[in-house]
Amino acid sequence: MTDRAHDAAAFTSAADPSFDHAEDTTDFGYRSVPRAQKKTMVREVFESVAGKYDVMNDVMSLGIHRVWKRILISQLNPRPGLKLLDLAGGTGDITFGWARAGGGPAILSDINPAMLDVGRDRAIKAGLIGQVECCVVDAESIPLPDRSVDRVTMAFGLRNCTDKNAVLREVRRVLKPGGRFFCLEFSRVEVAALAPIYDAWSFKVLPRMGKVVAGDAESYQYLAESIRMFPDQETLAQMMRDAGLEQVKHQNLSGGIAAIHSGWRL
Repeated sequence: MTDRAHDAAAFTSAADPSFDHAEDTTDFGYRSVPRAQKKTMVREVFESVAGKYDVMNDVMSLGIHRVWKRILISQLNPRPGLKLLDLAGGTGDITFGWARAGGGPAILSDINPAMLDVGRDRAIKAGLIGQVECCVVDAESIPLPDRSVDRVTMAFGLRNCTDKNAVLREVRRVLKPGGRFFCLEFSRVEVAALAPIYDAWSFKVLPRMGKVVAGDAESYQYLAESIRMFPDQETLAQMMRDAGLEQVKHQNLSGGIAAIHSGWRL
């Protein structure tokens, strides 16, 4: 994140009395910021790390994120007649996994053009651009008709959204009846012995690695904080039910470091 975003938040806090009202603010890591500014601040984070995003995912998870994504893709049950919308798809791992596993047409979307540029370049190199459509999309306001896709995925993106409930309502809206949503996200560690190790890794090691690998410690500090601010497994499951998704369930991965939540539109 740039100093400009930090200064803007500080200025608004001092100048705008509404900043002190909880309904006008949201979390940006451990900080409270004006809701209207979060998207810009998140965009700056991902513009900063886009070129090194895949490398840093390997570093952050010791490569385990690739296993988690393979589990998610297998649960999608890709088939030629099904259409996928991959929200916050970034550099395209889920979209490309879907295509290679025999899935139908896919929309790789992200709110951040810098991330999407990386994904589009990867699609071209992989020879998948004919099957994959790349679109800049705000997940809180998806520019697709009602009941238009069979699967919606969101991997490591929901926690960066300002209005998560709006995202979940939009997901249900664009799903066809019988369609299914999958969310892969960092979650709440449920193995007590892992917690102190995970905290040390997140707050002491990752920012330093971000500085070395991506030249940006502050953005990786935000990413670690955003994980801790994200709803736990059951809270997210209830949010999905409240949005109208049914038969909601979750599967913990690596002791709850991550989890896959899924729900149907019936």
